[in-house]
Amino acid sequence: MTFPLRKGPLLASVACLALTACDQPMDFDLRGAFGNAPSTAQAAQNATADRPAPDSRGIISYPGYQVAVARRGDTLASLAARIDADVETLARYNGMQTGDSLRKGEIIALPGRVAEPTGGPIQPPGEVDITTLAGDAINRAPDTDSDKSRNAPSEQTGAEPIRHKVERGETAYTIARLYDVSVRSLAEWNGLGSDFAVREGQFLLIPVALPGDTTDPYRDSNTEETPAPGAGSPTPEPPSASKPLPAQDTKPAAQAPETTSAPDLGPSQTAAASGARMAFPVRGDIVRDYAKGKNDGIDIAASPGAPVQAAADGVVAAITEDTNGIPIIVIKHPDNLLTVYSNITNVAVKKGDSIKRGGKLAEIRREGAAALHFEVRDGFDSVDPNDYLG
Repeated sequence: MTFPLRKGPLLASVACLALTACDQPMDFDLRGAFGNAPSTAQAAQNATADRPAPDSRGIISYPGYQVAVARRGDTLASLAARIDADVETLARYNGMQTGDSLRKGEIIALPGRVAEPTGGPIQPPGEVDITTLAGDAINRAPDTDSDKSRNAPSEQTGAEPIRHKVERGETAYTIARLYDVSVRSLAEWNGLGSDFAVREGQFLLIPVALPGDTTDPYRDSNTEETPAPGAGSPTPEPPSASKPLPAQDTKPAAQAPETTSAPDLGPSQTAAASGARMAFPVRGDIVRDYAKGKNDGIDIAASPGAPVQAAADGVVAAITEDTNGIPIIVIKHPDNLLTVYSNITNVAVKKGDSIKRGGKLAEIRREGAAALHFEVRDGFDSVDPNDYLG
């Protein structure tokens, strides 16, 4: 199912906007300032890395998954034959028909792994090994892995992008806004057509921001700080200050109802929640669920700056950073369990600290996607955090 752009008055309005700003880069996301509203156009034009080059078959291989890049004139059947994949399985996985035509550069997600490119999936430069830092108890959280393509230099590196599955009602524009990337970059990475149409069930790679790109998507650097309402304004004197109202002897119209204290529900609520082994580190919707071997945790949406809390009692086993310098915290719990927290900032603990359930560890980042990546590890193996949270 595709979601083409609406035509008519909206399209005419867009054309007028483009003509009045023809000396500026085209803002495909229409995030420019209107009236006194702050502009978010800069966020839509943030620099992103180029999509890695595929191998001779069209395969781009990441540690967590593989994708195939279509050539000009490809159908799903011809692509499946070239990469030695079952076309029926490939069609079901991508919500397509076996004979569907593909655009040049279109991304097709692979349900299983095919033969690796020469050298296999590459790792990001300077990848931090949480397993070692946490006492060889867990593997590193796979938040920013990378890829390597066949016939590419062995030193090619890059972060593994988020893979987003299009839901009903979503468009390229809403997805680009969700991850704070340009819709143009999203189209280039995924071989979208000129109308930026996407279909339900399609897998999209989210462009990876270039290192050092920390633009605040909700702040215009050219806009002065807006003062709080009423700041700097004198407080007027109430009209009755000089002459108070006369005292009045009034009688209540009816007898005040007798009040009774509310029952204490604390014990019952505590008992209901006691079955959960861990608490949610932040409160929000799960925007990316656990998938063994593809996403070894869950991503929980949260407000920028929201506190990140320990899911259970434990000890801070490691505090490190990913390849973009973003902190990662590992907490060790009884029974060889560990929890991992990433995409955070303002770390409030240090290695070796004891932490109680609900204790503050850090805050959600104010740049990029506002979501916490949270993992639960049983020794070396990742497990579904949903089985522990409540």
